[in-house]
Amino acid sequence: MTKQLNSSLLFLSRFLFTALFLPAGIGKLTDFSGTVAYIESAGMPLAALDAVVAMLVEILCALALLLGFRTPLASMILALFTFMAAVVFHPYWAVAPDQLVVTQQLFFKNMAIIGGLFALAASGPGAWAIAARTPPR
Repeated sequence: MTKQLNSSLLFLSRFLFTALFLPAGIGKLTDFSGTVAYIESAGMPLAALDAVVAMLVEILCALALLLGFRTPLASMILALFTFMAAVVFHPYWAVAPDQLVVTQQLFFKNMAIIGGLFALAASGPGAWAIAARTPPR
């Protein structure tokens, strides 16, 4: 693969992850009480704090990915966040049979997202990134 194509695909990957996580984080900000209620419905303690953490992770890490700033770190934080969300909000092993298929699909969709985030963490941001323009320390 050429360097140009590789950089293009890495930027597209970062952009698509941003398109997923940034609106979700902004949604938590604009409907904070609804977010807290949803988190409480899953039985999570400290739902308001959890909502703030989720909102900050989604917004800040999405922007970091878009800019190509600390891409491996942002990718790994989002992977951990996505894993935790999958286990808490999509526990297909503990739902009624009529909810199994959809919940299982949502869980494994999150696992696929995690796989993409791992690949992005391993590959780095590519040439079209802030990291590519800053000299190494």
